[in-house]
Amino acid sequence: MKDFRSDTFTQLTEAMRKAMYEAETGDDVYGEDPTAQHLQRMAEEITGKEESLIVSSGCMGNLIPHMIKGGRGKEVICAPESHIVRHEIGAVVSLSGTLPVLVPSDNGIMSAEDVEKNIHGYAYDMSETAMIETENTTSGLIYPMENLRGIRGIADEHGLWVHMDGARIFNASVETGISVREYASTADDITFCLSKGLGCPAFSVLSSTHEFIREAKRCRKILGGGMRQIGILAAAGIYALEHNIGRLKDDHEHRAAISKAVEETGWADVRISATNMIFFTSRFPMQNIIAAFREKGVLFLEDGGMGRIVTSLNVTDEDTEETIRIIREMKESEFSR
Repeated sequence: MKDFRSDTFTQLTEAMRKAMYEAETGDDVYGEDPTAQHLQRMAEEITGKEESLIVSSGCMGNLIPHMIKGGRGKEVICAPESHIVRHEIGAVVSLSGTLPVLVPSDNGIMSAEDVEKNIHGYAYDMSETAMIETENTTSGLIYPMENLRGIRGIADEHGLWVHMDGARIFNASVETGISVREYASTADDITFCLSKGLGCPAFSVLSSTHEFIREAKRCRKILGGGMRQIGILAAAGIYALEHNIGRLKDDHEHRAAISKAVEETGWADVRISATNMIFFTSRFPMQNIIAAFREKGVLFLEDGGMGRIVTSLNVTDEDTEETIRIIREMKESEFSR
């Protein structure tokens, strides 16, 4: 099966498994796991932030900043398509108490002007703006630096915290040549995921100031996220940061080739095609299309009524060529069963 459901379905390589097997470990709750400490220092160097903290998932990495800088009676400005709104079961509200304020966006990308229109300060009968959340990439799309810098300027003017959900920030960096550090400079904290395009079995890393990470450790504990000998997993993250960033360009090339084939079908309309993600619509029921491709050995998902194809390190050149052949040979009659 050629699996395009998500870049979270990647399987460990033998080299990554070997790095995990050989990892030196300790009790991370007490700060004594040397491999975890090494991974966190690498994250600090990459993001340009003072300190970093391993968290169990991107969801936790997104929730903790809202627990620290948001809370009851506070608002976070974000796009309607943002992960914290659509894919985290309302945790930002139910667990941190922060109210999302949704502003108009271009497929998840907000402008500084629209952000500023939705900022308001203290009023006895209204919640108060405390944070802005950006997501890079968002549905595979890269946030323009102009927008990010504009939002940063607005945040500074109003004294607001900026959290960046950088789950796939390395995809943005590889595609544009802009460093993760430069992207991160537009936010007060950033979380990036190791278990997506970088191919690790677990973990995200949250980076910010010393003071922020000090509080983040407490929030991680509240959420049950304190772990022990995590060096065996942190070693996978170290390996990924050393070996799997540059190769993301292969995923982008595979996406572009598959997207072109989808565009040429006549039964599909590509809505988004960027970095490692494709979203398309069709006049045929999406579940029929998914089922027809599954029979041919190609897996992908439906997301928001659209078909979603995601390339990753487990998709080879040969897989891409075979998938393109299947797309071109698929008959429309196979979607009407």
